[in-house]
Amino acid sequence: QVQLVESGGGLVQPGVSLRLSCAASGTTLDDYAIGWFRQAPGKEREKVSCISRDGRAYYSDSMEGRFTISRDNAKNTVYLQMSSLNPEDTAVYYCAARRISYSCRTVYEFDSWGQGTQVTVSS
Repeated sequence: QVQLVESGGGLVQPGVSLRLSCAASGTTLDDYAIGWFRQAPGKEREKVSCISRDGRAYYSDSMEGRFTISRDNAKNTVYLQMSSLNPEDTAVYYCAARRISYSCRTVYEFDSWGQGTQVTVSS
């Protein structure tokens, strides 16, 4: 089973950019779709973005245009580049993996999860 570790979170001011990383171990990510989720205090977990094994990327409506997901299979890592951050983006961000060959666009159930990384946007 794949193990995932997120990094790159922190405390940032509104308007800045931040890149999160999701590093995998235990197996290669080539056959996996990877999703990014976030959970803010008192709110349900929501899907931010995902990238299928063929590299196709999908975003929730509120993130498209500000967030970019990418994968580097050689490094066994998936990234989430976030720009124009605002306080509503404050949350714990999780990456998750599922071994599927089809599009991850409508997939919400993932098998392996990281421990999360905190992103706080505040002035």
